[in-house]
Amino acid sequence: MRFDTKIGIVVRADLAVWQRLNVTAFLASAVAGGVPETIGEPYADASGNGYLPMFRQPVLVYAADAEALGRVREKAMARGFDVAVYIDEMFKTGHDEDNRAAVRAVEAADLSLAGLAVHGPRNAVDKVLKGLALHP
Repeated sequence: MRFDTKIGIVVRADLAVWQRLNVTAFLASAVAGGVPETIGEPYADASGNGYLPMFRQPVLVYAADAEALGRVREKAMARGFDVAVYIDEMFKTGHDEDNRAAVRAVEAADLSLAGLAVHGPRNAVDKVLKGLALHP
C-alpha cells in the first residue's frame, strides 16, 4: 500500500546511541499525539489480549549533521508541514513542562537540534529530506 503522507524522523548522527533512540521515541510520540490520523486501530492477539494502536504507515528514520537538520527544519516549516523538534537542552530536563520551556527560550534560528520529525504530503516530504541517508 502506498500512503499519500510520509513520516520522517531525522536525528543528529553525532549523538550517543541512547540519545538517538530517546530522540526518535520522543519525536514519534509527537507525531502520534499531534496528528491523530496517523494512528491505526488497536491490535489484538488470538488469545484476546489487546494492544495499543501504532502508526498506520511506515516511519523512516534518517541521520544528519546539525547543519542539515537546520535546513530540513526551515524547509519543512516553510511548507507548512507538521514539525516536532528535540533540542539539546531537553536532555537536561525531567518532564514535558521543562521541555517546552527549553524550546520556548530559544529563537528558531538558534535551536540546537538533536532531531526533528516531519509529517506531510509524501512527495513534498521526500523533497525536504532529499539527500539524507537512512539511519544505519
